[in-house]
Amino acid sequence: MSTAGKVIKCKAAVAWEVKKPMVIEQIEVAPPKAHEVRIKIVATGICRSDDHVLSGAFAMPLPMVLGHEAAGVVESVGEGVTCVKPGDHVIPLFVPQCGNCSSCRSTKGNLCSQNDLSEGSGLMPDGTSRFTCKGKNLHHFISTSTFTEYTVVHETSVVKIDASAPLEKVCLIGCGFSTGYGAAVQTAKVERGTTCAVFGLGGVGLSAVMGCKSVGASRIFGVDINKSKFPKAKELGATDCVNPLDYKKPINEVLFDLTDGEGVDYSFEVIGRTDTMTAALASCHQNYGTSVIVGVPPSASEIAFDPMLLFTGRTWKGSVFGGWKSKDSVPKLVSDFIGKKFVLDPLITHTLPFEKINEGFELLRSGKSIRTVLTF
Repeated sequence: MSTAGKVIKCKAAVAWEVKKPMVIEQIEVAPPKAHEVRIKIVATGICRSDDHVLSGAFAMPLPMVLGHEAAGVVESVGEGVTCVKPGDHVIPLFVPQCGNCSSCRSTKGNLCSQNDLSEGSGLMPDGTSRFTCKGKNLHHFISTSTFTEYTVVHETSVVKIDASAPLEKVCLIGCGFSTGYGAAVQTAKVERGTTCAVFGLGGVGLSAVMGCKSVGASRIFGVDINKSKFPKAKELGATDCVNPLDYKKPINEVLFDLTDGEGVDYSFEVIGRTDTMTAALASCHQNYGTSVIVGVPPSASEIAFDPMLLFTGRTWKGSVFGGWKSKDSVPKLVSDFIGKKFVLDPLITHTLPFEKINEGFELLRSGKSIRTVLTF
């Protein structure tokens, strides 16, 4: 019996309050309206950005269905949808691509104006929700909401991928891998023979290491206070691993010492802390170094820094979703994975059934996992 056009009752993890575990609930998922797509989620990764919402660092309206790194199969489509059809294998896109706004039209930009990162309304573009639970509307998370068996997204926030790709692996292309890898190859445009420093060796940071290696960076410093992440970082391309706690001087001075007083050509902050953002900036070459902010900064945070750091010539950039135009790039990245241009397996340290989602978050917080993938 077809579910198209009908409300679907299914399991979802609902974040009711900050600093509380999510609760597996039965929710109702409304059918897609015009230009919307309902997706059966097959696999979804646990990303630090989801945890930032649970901790209160990334302010979002609750209750909410979190999750934004996933892959699935189209269940049904609303009126006017032509980009995908039922049965297509897809990846939801937390950075939409409408094709019409100034960022979409520009060769320099990728942050579509239809994104829900900036305002965090937690609603579909028409200002309503497709999720209800116990008579209450639930908010959507950054155009995706993938901690649920079924979700509804706007057609600008989904793209068809090669049906032969393993969904439990390429779900990482929905956020973590693409964000880190792209920060290096797309946003910074790291060149062969340069030196790089990556602050934070989680899934996104390790993907940045892989990006630096893929273009032939000569030295790649992995910076983290968790030494257990160093072997994996070296496996994926880091030439040196540095624990700031091993030194009495600031980490930027340590990196200058390790590069004969020059500093690195490129640095990447993949943690989301303001103190490491300024340290990453200060660690790169004073005249032509480029530092890229990749980690999501805490809501309402501010940075105080010495303007001389920029006056001498450094460049400070931000990177959302690795600078990729989502609809154009995600299918190509999936094809590159199938073609063995990069690997994803080393990033996936745990695979758990969806019901164990809170256990997956504990693995993340304790530093025991790189990426946990939840399967339905």
